Amino acid sequence: MGFRISVDTGGTFTDIVVMDEAGRQTIGKALTTKERIFVGMREAIDDAARELDMTTAELLAQADLLIYGTTRATNAIVTRTVAKTAFLTTMGFPDTLVLKEGGKINPHDFTQDYPEPYIPRRYTFEIEERMSAEGTVSVPFNEAQARAVVETLKARGFEAVAVCFLWSIANPEHELRIGELITEILPGVPFTLSHKLVPIVREYRRASATAIDASLKPLMQDHLRGLETDLRAAGYKNDILVSTSVGGVMLVDELVDAPIHTTKSGPAMAPIAALTYSTIESLGDNVIVCDTGGTTFDVGLVRDGRLTYSRDTWLGGQWTGHLLGISSVDVRSIGAGGGSIAWIDEGGLMRVGPQSAGADPGPACYGRGGTKPTVSDAACVLGYFDPAFFLGGRMKLDVPAARQAIGTVAERIGRSTEETAWNILNLATELMIKAIQEITIAEGVNPRESTIVAGGGAAGINILPIAQELGCERLVLPKVAAALSASGMQFADIVKEETASLVTTSKRFNIDGVNRVLTALEGKLRHFLTTLGPRAQAAHSIEFLAEARYLAQVWELETPLAFPRFHGQADVDALVESFHKVHERVFAMRDEGSPVECVNWKARLVVKLAPEVKAEPAIAAIAAPPASTTRPCYFGGTTPVDTPIYKSSDLRPGFKVVGPAIVEEPTTTLVVFPQTSTTVSSVGNYIFGIG
Repeated sequence: MGFRISVDTGGTFTDIVVMDEAGRQTIGKALTTKERIFVGMREAIDDAARELDMTTAELLAQADLLIYGTTRATNAIVTRTVAKTAFLTTMGFPDTLVLKEGGKINPHDFTQDYPEPYIPRRYTFEIEERMSAEGTVSVPFNEAQARAVVETLKARGFEAVAVCFLWSIANPEHELRIGELITEILPGVPFTLSHKLVPIVREYRRASATAIDASLKPLMQDHLRGLETDLRAAGYKNDILVSTSVGGVMLVDELVDAPIHTTKSGPAMAPIAALTYSTIESLGDNVIVCDTGGTTFDVGLVRDGRLTYSRDTWLGGQWTGHLLGISSVDVRSIGAGGGSIAWIDEGGLMRVGPQSAGADPGPACYGRGGTKPTVSDAACVLGYFDPAFFLGGRMKLDVPAARQAIGTVAERIGRSTEETAWNILNLATELMIKAIQEITIAEGVNPRESTIVAGGGAAGINILPIAQELGCERLVLPKVAAALSASGMQFADIVKEETASLVTTSKRFNIDGVNRVLTALEGKLRHFLTTLGPRAQAAHSIEFLAEARYLAQVWELETPLAFPRFHGQADVDALVESFHKVHERVFAMRDEGSPVECVNWKARLVVKLAPEVKAEPAIAAIAAPPASTTRPCYFGGTTPVDTPIYKSSDLRPGFKVVGPAIVEEPTTTLVVFPQTSTTVSSVGNYIFGIG
């Protein structure tokens, strides 16, 4: 085995993690280059190669595997820089994307305009056809009218086509036929058929996923193929895998066909990394992962050693944004990263985010022309960063520019620059705490019973106050925290899901129908498995799940099955009990008198790629020696505190640093606040103590 390289291209930074045969990880970091992603990636690989005392060509030549994650698809969706896409739907249902699911955070707020549909209404075309819920033809497919519509698409220069017909999941004949017409009349124009992408009930979710996937195809196909070409030209010859929203990795060809699975591909890896490092430090298998990047703060959960999944991933805000509709790792994002901009609203209140300075021009302290005050500028003003050691000394920070940017807000609120910087950091912290509470307390999870694993380049700035507020006593910041998602890719496996709908209840359970569905799903996965080679055959597993709810409930919960097929009432009872347990864990109650309704069925293939993770022995903590340098830092108030500054090279396993103190890693900074401490574990991670 040679090196494994993982790449995470975020909105601000591109992170590289290189793992050698002994499991040692080396970080490379560079600013993301949006015009051509490989330029920034190459700079980050160069950085990691220097740390390994190698040339980039040598590193790529000795790499056995490269895993790539990107925010390109997510950013394209949010900024609406996707392809010009037509939406074809059953005649009489043109407003599926317009009406969405009808939800609203505040139903009495009439100041906000109704959100625009993902595909404009004028790009929606109705096709004369209709299937019934039983899969019979209610309205025959009008070949002449459909052909005329596709000719119109050609004349109007559409770049992609999304097709979502009513009840195509019961009978896909009409969707398949329109696909044939698109291939004939619009050769080379990509399209997505809903019954192939997301064969589930609920029209909006299926339509939204289909529209998003089709709109991404021209962009992501060029992006992934271009990246592959650049990597080959640079000398890399082995497998390229791409991380996906389902918490695994897939082949490039698979994601070219369904690029929607690249959304959230980077953030979905953070929970995998979090579980890995919590396991290594023997801190349990219930984990809250907090990933603070330059643009967003991402939070996710691991419960009982399992990733949590959801079909409720909204991009751009719940109800007002756009719903992915696919099964993905449940990671929530808010605009509160290191580059989030502080501003004053019309009422005179200070806000942070969701706008971000990004990588170009970036925060004012980057010295690249940015002038707007950000969270990173606030940390710079507070003295938390060494201007000469940012990114290990590869970037010099402009402290006067940061002070000037923060001063624009300070002047408006009548506070000193330092007080304003402290308030900006506190406001960002409150936003992050709220995001964690929404995924934990609001869904029946007590954060006090979990371990927090923090990552991202900006994580160390304020993760301790976050843990204190939540009452979490177990907190770890991995040594590779600055590249947490990229590190998670090192421990990810190939994961592929197949889904189908069949509605049945526990009172009148359709055993034969469900078994036919499960058999078909397993057959698709085993066919895919044959494309991966003999190694995958020996290292795979398939699990089966139901998306179920109590009868008359609105939403489903993912419920694991303990068996691949149903053989009688005892298996149905086992499914019901499994659902009760899931419902009780999420909502703290079980309703054993209500029938359980199963809506969708899943089969999930996992092909083991990752190295085995074992708990490392704990070591006794000893007081760290006095720091060789100090720096004035602010921890509230107007008077700075003379704060000890440690470089990571000053600290050995077992050393305990008591706050206030600053620990400087080459790619991140750890702020050890007063009344807290951090201890270096046996493998170099930082274990925090509170109180």
